[in-house]
Amino acid sequence: MDSVPADMAFAPTLGPIRGGRAVAKHSALLVNPFYAKDPRASFGKHVLTPTLLLPVPLSGERLRERGYNQAWALARGVGRALRCEPDARLLLRIKDTPHQLALAPAKRAGNVRAAFAVEPRRLAELRGRSVTVIDDVMTTGATVGEIARVLLQAGAAEVAVWVVARTPRHDDE
Repeated sequence: MDSVPADMAFAPTLGPIRGGRAVAKHSALLVNPFYAKDPRASFGKHVLTPTLLLPVPLSGERLRERGYNQAWALARGVGRALRCEPDARLLLRIKDTPHQLALAPAKRAGNVRAAFAVEPRRLAELRGRSVTVIDDVMTTGATVGEIARVLLQAGAAEVAVWVVARTPRHDDE
């Protein structure tokens, strides 16, 4: 990928569900939203054109603690650049979970299992759509993996993940 700018890269992410688990399908885009007006211009055919932008939701408790949702702030900026309205109410965080950083990598998937859901009255809005989930940092991928699983099971045609930063993988992940 010689055309990829040095401050952007690709990392494994999740796709269709097989046997109850999301499996590798395409790449998460590590994108600095301030780098270009349209991130797709830097990546061309490698980037899913979203029809729906969803920030990773925070629990009510975490939102009160932080005062804002950083993923929502990023989604609004990317949405303006792409002329695609982000939606912070379609994907719900239904379970407050301990911070992922406090857990060993092997425990993180279990920590976020069943923590997300699609707003039940809005399922029809999701069916057949190309969804892009936006977050600030991806570490092990457990959070976005669970979100991708939930969205695909609810009827999304495909799910991409765009993050600002990807932490380096360690042998214990």
